[in-house]
Amino acid sequence: MAQALVRKGACTLPRLRIRNLDLAYPIQQGGMGVGISWEGLAGAVAHEGCVGLVSAIGTGYHGSANPKMRLGRPDGTDSLNPPKALEWILRAARERAEGRGAVGVNILCAIEGYESAVRASLAGGAQMIVSGAGLPLALPGYVGDADVALVPIVSSGRALQVICKQWQRKYDRLPDAVVLEGPESGGHQGFSHEGCHDPAHTLENILPEVIAERDKWGDFPVLVAGGVWDHADIQRFLALGANGVQMGTRFIGTFECDASPLFKEVILRAKAEDIGLMKSPVGLPARGVRTSLQRRIEDGTAPQIRCVSNCLSPCGHGKGAMAVGYCIADRLADAMKGDQENGLFFTGSNGAKLRELVSVRDLIEELTQDPGLQRVYA
Repeated sequence: MAQALVRKGACTLPRLRIRNLDLAYPIQQGGMGVGISWEGLAGAVAHEGCVGLVSAIGTGYHGSANPKMRLGRPDGTDSLNPPKALEWILRAARERAEGRGAVGVNILCAIEGYESAVRASLAGGAQMIVSGAGLPLALPGYVGDADVALVPIVSSGRALQVICKQWQRKYDRLPDAVVLEGPESGGHQGFSHEGCHDPAHTLENILPEVIAERDKWGDFPVLVAGGVWDHADIQRFLALGANGVQMGTRFIGTFECDASPLFKEVILRAKAEDIGLMKSPVGLPARGVRTSLQRRIEDGTAPQIRCVSNCLSPCGHGKGAMAVGYCIADRLADAMKGDQENGLFFTGSNGAKLRELVSVRDLIEELTQDPGLQRVYA
């Protein structure tokens, strides 16, 4: 049955300014790797007046890359994350944006070759660098005088304090915005397994301490991430003092998402009970869809761990992978390509709500309009 979005009211959300970026809507699409948010998704989101983030991890699997391969995998860090491929993706995303919104990059602090990824992002024209999975304490030093917004991801006011103190003392710089990520997000979490279920760690409970810490340093925007689903959620967090939101899972359910149709199929058919936390090789819990892979990990029949790509520093070149029974780089890459038997499918706690694919344009309209914008069937 065909569907259409009918506009019944004007946008009720404020604009968002981050450094010198003036954005039509206070919405940032979260970076998702491997290969879930590249030029297709990030460029389309930016085109609609928001922030689209390219994921810097695993660009060796991108079609523009020509990495050295071994055992069917990019051989080593330089092959897994080739700088030229990241540059190509960012330029392509900016072309698709046509001067609208902003195109940025998400770089995990935990990746091998972090500095190289930062420099490639600058060369590719990234307008923003978002960085989490650790504290990006050295990030301003790698950026220098480049005109790019720097946005750390934190899970507490204390983490923001540490970053601000270090950046101001060592680099005379403060964040241009900060993302507070709660325990309902997809992928790696900034809390222990038990902490993810602690009511004290909900976004509603952590946001006041982060705002209070931000106020000690300036007035840069605070964006919340993890479990934000619709217009009502956005309005609720704005009323609580946030300046904007970061959303990842909603954008998986778009035509422009760079993952294969088979990846999206796994997410679209997932039920609430299929989505949960699992152990990651980096020592943190991660949220995704439980598939037959998890059962095979538990009974020892999962794919062999070879650590060809050496993706994340905390894994210790395969030691973490051996401890939990799988290589995260290989399994995420398999998921991107739609290997439903061997892939690891990350999604947020709201992933089970996705039931159909829509265009980025229609999704942004739905998110930015009052409930007067209704989905109707023809």
